[in-house]
Amino acid sequence: MVKYAVEIHPLFKINGHHFNKSELYSVAYSFVKEGEPFEEQIGNFLLDWLNEDYETIKVRTSGSTGDPKVYFLDKQKMINSALATGKYFKTPEETKALLCLPANYIGGRMMIVRAMVLGWDLDLVEPKSNPLDELFKTYDFCAMTPFQMDNSLGRLHLIKKLIVGGGAVTDNLIGLIQGIPTTVYEVYGMTETISHIAARKLNPKTDNKEKRPFKALPNVSVSQNENNCLVIKAPKILDEELITNDIVEVLTYKKFFWKGRLDNVINTGGIKIFPETVEKKLQKLITHRFYVAGVPHDSLGEEVVLFIEAPENKQYLSDLKHAIEQKKSLDKYEKPKHIYFVDKFEETDSGKIHRKKTLSKLIS
Repeated sequence: MVKYAVEIHPLFKINGHHFNKSELYSVAYSFVKEGEPFEEQIGNFLLDWLNEDYETIKVRTSGSTGDPKVYFLDKQKMINSALATGKYFKTPEETKALLCLPANYIGGRMMIVRAMVLGWDLDLVEPKSNPLDELFKTYDFCAMTPFQMDNSLGRLHLIKKLIVGGGAVTDNLIGLIQGIPTTVYEVYGMTETISHIAARKLNPKTDNKEKRPFKALPNVSVSQNENNCLVIKAPKILDEELITNDIVEVLTYKKFFWKGRLDNVINTGGIKIFPETVEKKLQKLITHRFYVAGVPHDSLGEEVVLFIEAPENKQYLSDLKHAIEQKKSLDKYEKPKHIYFVDKFEETDSGKIHRKKTLSKLIS
C-alpha cells in the first residue's frame, strides 16, 4: 500500500503549543483516552488524519436536508479547500483561530485542517451555544453557527473575522451585527463540497437595499440548471460538477443569490412557494423557533402551514394571524392557511430543525 504523506505546518499550534507529527499523535491519543467529549472528537479526527495508510477521511452529514449520509473525502482535496479559505479570507501563518464547532462534522474538522495546513495558532473550546462566554483573548478568525453567534453578540468583538454557516442567518440577526467591529461572513457549502465554496459579507450593510450575493472562493465557478438549481464546478475539491438542490439566481460564474431548497418547495394550486422566503418575511413577527412547510390538500395539492415551537396561546395566535394578514410583503399564496404550536421540534445531531421528521411526526 502506498503511504499518504501527511505534512504539518511548522508554525501550527494547539492551545499555544507547537507539535511535530509524532507529538501530535500523543496529543490525539491523550484527547481520546482522557479528554472531554469534544476533545475526544478532535483526537479521533487527528488520528484519522495522521494515519498515512489512508488517503481519505470519513465524514457524515448532519441530516438537516435529508437522511444523514457518509462521505469519504480525499485528504488532498481537504488541503486544497483549506488553501482556498486562507486566500479568500486573508488568514496567513500564525493566524490566531478559535475552534468552537464539533469535530464530528465538516465545519469543525476543516478548522483543524486549516490550522495544520496554514500554520495557525488554534485554541480549542467546548462547542456550546455561547463559546466566547469565558474567553478574554482576541482571535483573528473563527467559525460559528448562527445560533452560536446570536448567543455571543456581547463578546463578538473578540473575533476579527467570523464565518457563519450551518443554517440561515436571519435578517434580525444581521441587523444586530451592524455596529460591531467584527467582520462577519455568511458561508455557503456542504459536506460534499468540503465545507464552504462561497461567502457573502454581512456587515456593514451596503447603501442600497439589495443584499450582497454569495461570491465563490478561488478555483470555484457556478451555474444553474433547468430547475434553477445551483451547479458547482470546483476541480480542486470535486471530481465532477455537483448539482445541488439549492434554488438560486446566478449573476455571474462567481456570484449568486440563494433562494431556497428544491425539496422544500410548496406547490399550492400550481403556484410554487419557497418556505425560506416566507420565513424571512415572518421573522420579525415571531420570537420563537418556527418554520413553514407544505401539507397535503385535496384540491390545492399542498397548502402552506406555519409551525411554531411554543406552548399554545389563543391570544398570541389571534394577534399573529392579524399581523400576518396585514403583512404587505406576503403574497396571498404565501400566507399560512393554518398555524400550529409544537412543544418540541425534531432535531438533527447538530441541533438544526429536522423539517421532514417534524412534519412527518405531526401529520401522523
